[in-house]
Amino acid sequence: MRTLDGILFARMINSGAANLKAHAKEINDLNVFPIPDGDTGDNMLMTMMGGVHHDTSSCDSLCEMADRISSGMLLSARGNSGVILSQFFEGIKNGFSGLHSADTKEIGEAFRQGVKQAYSSVMTPTEGTILTVVREATEYACEQNTKTPEEFLNAFIDEAKRSLARTPELLPVLKKAGVVDSGAAGLIYIVDGMMRAVIGEDIADFSEVSEKTQELNLDAFNEDSVLEFGYCTELLVRLQNIKTDISAFDVKVITDYLQTIGDSIVTVRNGSIVKLHVHTMTPQKVLDFCQQYGEFLKVKIENMSLQHNNTVTEEKESTPQQERKKYGVVAVACGEGLKETFRERGADVIVDGGQSMNPSAEDFITAFDEVNSDVIFVFPNNGNIILTAEQAAHLYDKSDVRVIESTTIGAGYASLAMLDTSSGDTDAIVEDLRMAMDGVITAEISHCVRDATIDGREIHMGDYIGFVGKEMLAVNKSRLVTVCESIDALNFSRYDFCILICGKDATDEEAEKIEAYIKARYKNKELYIINGGQDVYDYILIVE
Repeated sequence: MRTLDGILFARMINSGAANLKAHAKEINDLNVFPIPDGDTGDNMLMTMMGGVHHDTSSCDSLCEMADRISSGMLLSARGNSGVILSQFFEGIKNGFSGLHSADTKEIGEAFRQGVKQAYSSVMTPTEGTILTVVREATEYACEQNTKTPEEFLNAFIDEAKRSLARTPELLPVLKKAGVVDSGAAGLIYIVDGMMRAVIGEDIADFSEVSEKTQELNLDAFNEDSVLEFGYCTELLVRLQNIKTDISAFDVKVITDYLQTIGDSIVTVRNGSIVKLHVHTMTPQKVLDFCQQYGEFLKVKIENMSLQHNNTVTEEKESTPQQERKKYGVVAVACGEGLKETFRERGADVIVDGGQSMNPSAEDFITAFDEVNSDVIFVFPNNGNIILTAEQAAHLYDKSDVRVIESTTIGAGYASLAMLDTSSGDTDAIVEDLRMAMDGVITAEISHCVRDATIDGREIHMGDYIGFVGKEMLAVNKSRLVTVCESIDALNFSRYDFCILICGKDATDEEAEKIEAYIKARYKNKELYIINGGQDVYDYILIVE
């Protein structure tokens, strides 16, 4: 086979996702610190699955199929590696623009477009990551004068493996931890799966796999039940030239109508496809209205009262959309205590997520709609979520979305505490919020899930480790000792106050001992204790 068409490209994406799924845990384990926060494999898989599920029904046009797949990945992207992956395929889509099929030269040019797009998605690209590997592998494959897609992908994989082995030499933090870059390793599994589809190997079929659900008890909504929560209605609509002027079509027409019959509204347009989500008592009205402009590619209507009665989801009862206001805040947090803390600090909507459970771009878009503000400040509170928030902000056109690059819970907490919108000068407010993060240090304590050697120091499974960013502060078999040694390593005497956030596995007795340690050793320091209830990190220490 010497060319690539849409049908084969869809099979390749399907196979790439299947191959990544088989190795996701391996990718997750390639984290710098051996604690239970590895999620690169899961993030990349969920990003790929967005492409698999996004209307990849038979279509032999390569440019059209690439557009559908890219749209799904952009919305489903999670984590830094997931966002970069989605941007790589967005660039490939651009490279395939106008092509019904592609030969190896055109495939190579599309991959180059993918590399360019991936690099442009990161403000300060870091070498020794997935970016380096995809760039070096693409350039090598393009230089090999390959004749078939199989030869091109094989050349790509060969150089990608060599490039992956070099990543520790380019990124010292990888060398210290004795691992290679996890995102790059995941990319190789994806492309290897794509190549297998090209040569016709049997692959797992993900095309009919849906999101994780549980079997509903249909008797939970019987003949006497009352439809209290309405219907969760999701549509993919392909705009039709015979029904509307696609070039001039404004998706706001649909949004404005949905606001009259429902809430929890999300409307996103990509080319001639409109994706929408709404909670409504009358889904038939949604269908009738949208069919004025196009035809349906996908329809999903679910009885939320049935879902609620089954307690399958934690979906809240829909409430009327708030009146639009000037400023709003979206913050990411996990753990009920932390969520409530950010609400008290002024967050209008909390996106559930954090380490090991990164939200998608679509999760942010849903939150932006719920806030319903002219300007939205977003606090990702995790370095692995910033790119996703920025991607969502780029896709969202109903508000001026400003991402405040809070890499930790501590940075987000301190910044949000300084939010003052009275000036009405958005640029000045953003500058103040970013300045408020200066000087804030966040240390985290978690347990080790495997043996490792970091900076020449052996760490064993079950040990507790304290760290700031990629710097290790303390290691001990005792969690209490690890917290206290981490406090000392922070040189706490330099700071005015400390916030101790207790995770779901922390105990009141232990927290009291930590409090007593701080008060005895560091006189006249302000100390606040919050029951955060977060996963992964048993304790979070914020000092300023």
